[in-house]
Amino acid sequence: MLTQAQIDFYHENGFLHIPQVFSKAEIDELSDEMDRLVEEWAFTSPGWSGPWRQAYMDPETEKKSKLTAMHDLHFYSAAWMRAVTHPKLADAMSDLLGPNVELHHSTMHIKPPQTGHPFPMHQDNPFYHHANERYADVLVHLDDTSHANGEIRFLAGSHKMGPLAHVIHTEAGPCTPHLPFELFKLEETVPVPAKRGDVVVFNIFTIHGSYINTTKQPRRLVRVGYRDPQNTQIRGQSFGRGGLMVKGYRNRRDGQPLFGQG
Repeated sequence: MLTQAQIDFYHENGFLHIPQVFSKAEIDELSDEMDRLVEEWAFTSPGWSGPWRQAYMDPETEKKSKLTAMHDLHFYSAAWMRAVTHPKLADAMSDLLGPNVELHHSTMHIKPPQTGHPFPMHQDNPFYHHANERYADVLVHLDDTSHANGEIRFLAGSHKMGPLAHVIHTEAGPCTPHLPFELFKLEETVPVPAKRGDVVVFNIFTIHGSYINTTKQPRRLVRVGYRDPQNTQIRGQSFGRGGLMVKGYRNRRDGQPLFGQG
């Protein structure tokens, strides 16, 4: 699926843009299913908490900023089950992670129009902490992205620093994990705009963030996480849950029990 140049770029920079993984017909179906999921299942909230909000947004925008989200779309939609197990996507993940690839989760991220939630600089590891770097997140693009609607942005090569300590508590109490905004700045990142049907993949340790959506249309992405099944999860989202094998085989570790049958 991927060229050696693409594989080398991913391992050097910690991210990769892969054009047109999904056909127009496939992305049209996924878009329609997304609209239905938003209508029937998703929730809209103020989004991530923390002092970074005041640094990224003026007071009026901060009050209005929202994020629409839900987890595990493939549990609700056959179209999204086909998407997260798509042969092209599975092959690409195998090129980056090794012959055996396990689906970990899928999560909707929609930035509503004009005040759609920005994201502070962070790694994904604090949200689903794993033992090593053999984990990749994929952003399936349902809309074209740009600076205006808050495309994904990366600190190139930052995955080589490994897992970093995140801010999880302030004087006001607990907050969503993020890196200190005084040290890690969005303006120093590489923007990766993508087209509808493209995917952008990045390492679980790659530092990333995005600006607010200032357009009149929502910016719709779905994040899909994949891992080497030997990469043990330590805590966080979907902890203790087995995932679908989208490529290869799950080799049994010494003493590893069957997944719960209850």
